[in-house]
Amino acid sequence: MDTTPESYLDLFPLEAIVYLTPDSENVLEDIDPSKVYVLGGLVDESIHKQLTLRRARQQRLQTARLPIREYMVRAPNPRNYHCETLAINQVFDVLSTYYETRSWPAALRAGVPSGKGYVLPETAEQ
Repeated sequence: MDTTPESYLDLFPLEAIVYLTPDSENVLEDIDPSKVYVLGGLVDESIHKQLTLRRARQQRLQTARLPIREYMVRAPNPRNYHCETLAINQVFDVLSTYYETRSWPAALRAGVPSGKGYVLPETAEQ
Protein backbone atom coordinates (compact mmCIF):
# COMPACT_ATOMS: atom_id res chain seq x y z
CA MET A 1 0.00 0.00 0.00
CA ASP A 2 1.25 3.47 -0.86
CA THR A 3 0.25 6.67 0.93
CA THR A 4 0.45 10.23 -0.30
CA PRO A 5 -0.91 13.63 0.71
CA GLU A 6 -2.17 14.09 -2.87
CA SER A 7 -5.86 13.76 -3.68
CA TYR A 8 -7.10 10.65 -5.45
CA LEU A 9 -8.73 13.07 -7.92
CA ASP A 10 -5.26 14.24 -8.98
CA LEU A 11 -3.75 10.77 -9.14
CA PHE A 12 -6.28 8.72 -11.10
CA PRO A 13 -8.66 9.25 -14.02
CA LEU A 14 -12.22 9.88 -12.80
CA GLU A 15 -13.56 6.90 -14.74
CA ALA A 16 -11.21 4.58 -12.81
CA ILE A 17 -12.40 5.69 -9.35
CA VAL A 18 -15.20 3.94 -7.47
CA TYR A 19 -16.22 5.63 -4.23
CA LEU A 20 -17.53 3.08 -1.73
CA THR A 21 -20.42 4.40 0.34
CA PRO A 22 -23.20 2.53 2.14
CA ASP A 23 -25.73 4.95 0.59
CA SER A 24 -25.01 4.00 -3.03
CA GLU A 25 -27.74 2.35 -5.07
CA ASN A 26 -25.04 0.34 -6.92
CA VAL A 27 -23.97 -2.99 -5.46
CA LEU A 28 -20.30 -3.95 -5.66
CA GLU A 29 -20.48 -7.34 -7.34
CA ASP A 30 -16.77 -7.88 -8.00
CA ILE A 31 -13.44 -6.13 -7.55
CA ASP A 32 -12.03 -4.83 -10.81
CA PRO A 33 -8.21 -4.57 -10.67
CA SER A 34 -8.33 -1.70 -13.18
CA LYS A 35 -10.39 0.41 -10.73
CA VAL A 36 -9.34 2.44 -7.71
CA TYR A 37 -11.63 2.04 -4.71
CA VAL A 38 -12.00 4.95 -2.31
CA LEU A 39 -13.15 4.06 1.20
CA GLY A 40 -15.16 6.98 2.52
CA GLY A 41 -14.81 7.50 6.25
CA LEU A 42 -16.83 9.44 8.80
CA VAL A 43 -16.63 9.85 12.53
CA ASP A 44 -20.38 9.90 13.22
CA GLU A 45 -22.65 8.12 10.75
CA SER A 46 -25.94 9.40 12.22
CA ILE A 47 -25.20 13.10 11.80
CA HIS A 48 -23.74 12.95 8.30
CA LYS A 49 -26.18 10.62 6.52
CA GLN A 50 -25.36 10.38 2.80
CA LEU A 51 -22.38 12.74 3.07
CA THR A 52 -20.04 10.33 1.27
CA LEU A 53 -22.60 9.77 -1.49
CA ARG A 54 -23.06 13.52 -1.98
CA ARG A 55 -19.28 14.01 -2.05
CA ALA A 56 -18.86 11.30 -4.70
CA ARG A 57 -21.65 12.78 -6.82
CA GLN A 58 -20.13 16.26 -6.59
CA GLN A 59 -16.87 14.79 -7.84
CA ARG A 60 -18.72 12.90 -10.61
CA LEU A 61 -17.46 9.54 -9.40
CA GLN A 62 -18.93 6.07 -9.71
CA THR A 63 -20.25 4.76 -6.41
CA ALA A 64 -20.89 1.32 -4.99
CA ARG A 65 -21.83 -0.30 -1.69
CA LEU A 66 -20.89 -3.63 -0.20
CA PRO A 67 -23.48 -6.37 -0.87
CA ILE A 68 -24.59 -6.64 2.75
CA ARG A 69 -28.34 -6.69 1.93
CA GLU A 70 -27.79 -9.23 -0.81
CA TYR A 71 -25.91 -11.80 1.30
CA MET A 72 -26.91 -11.08 4.90
CA VAL A 73 -30.15 -10.93 6.85
CA ARG A 74 -31.23 -8.80 9.75
CA ALA A 75 -30.67 -10.59 13.02
CA PRO A 76 -33.19 -10.15 15.80
CA ASN A 77 -31.65 -8.16 18.61
CA PRO A 78 -32.94 -6.40 21.74
CA ARG A 79 -32.32 -2.90 20.37
CA ASN A 80 -33.71 -3.69 16.89
CA TYR A 81 -30.50 -2.12 15.57
CA HIS A 82 -29.35 -2.72 12.00
CA CYS A 83 -26.63 -0.67 10.30
CA GLU A 84 -24.77 -1.19 7.03
CA THR A 85 -22.21 1.51 7.76
CA LEU A 86 -18.83 0.00 8.58
CA ALA A 87 -15.55 1.46 9.82
CA ILE A 88 -12.79 1.85 7.25
CA ASN A 89 -10.83 -1.09 8.66
CA GLN A 90 -13.94 -3.30 8.45
CA VAL A 91 -14.52 -2.35 4.80
CA PHE A 92 -10.86 -3.04 4.10
CA ASP A 93 -11.17 -6.46 5.78
CA VAL A 94 -14.23 -7.28 3.66
CA LEU A 95 -12.51 -6.21 0.43
CA SER A 96 -9.26 -8.02 1.27
CA THR A 97 -11.05 -11.23 2.16
CA TYR A 98 -13.21 -11.05 -0.96
CA TYR A 99 -10.14 -10.47 -3.14
CA GLU A 100 -8.47 -13.56 -1.63
CA THR A 101 -11.50 -15.88 -1.54
CA ARG A 102 -13.84 -14.49 -4.22
CA SER A 103 -16.62 -15.26 -1.73
CA TRP A 104 -18.89 -12.48 -0.49
CA PRO A 105 -20.25 -14.63 2.37
CA ALA A 106 -16.71 -15.33 3.59
CA ALA A 107 -15.73 -11.68 3.18
CA LEU A 108 -18.79 -10.35 4.98
CA ARG A 109 -18.34 -12.89 7.78
CA ALA A 110 -14.77 -11.60 8.21
CA GLY A 111 -15.59 -7.89 8.21
CA VAL A 112 -19.13 -7.23 9.41
CA PRO A 113 -19.29 -7.35 13.22
CA SER A 114 -22.36 -8.94 14.81
CA GLY A 115 -23.11 -5.65 16.56
CA LYS A 116 -24.23 -4.22 13.21
CA GLY A 117 -27.30 -6.47 13.38
CA TYR A 118 -26.63 -8.47 10.21
CA VAL A 119 -25.68 -12.14 9.93
CA LEU A 120 -25.33 -14.66 7.16
CA PRO A 121 -28.54 -16.67 6.62
CA GLU A 122 -27.08 -19.93 7.93
CA THR A 123 -26.07 -18.12 11.16
CA ALA A 124 -29.59 -16.73 11.60
CA GLU A 125 -31.09 -20.25 11.48
CA GLN A 126 -28.98 -21.44 14.41
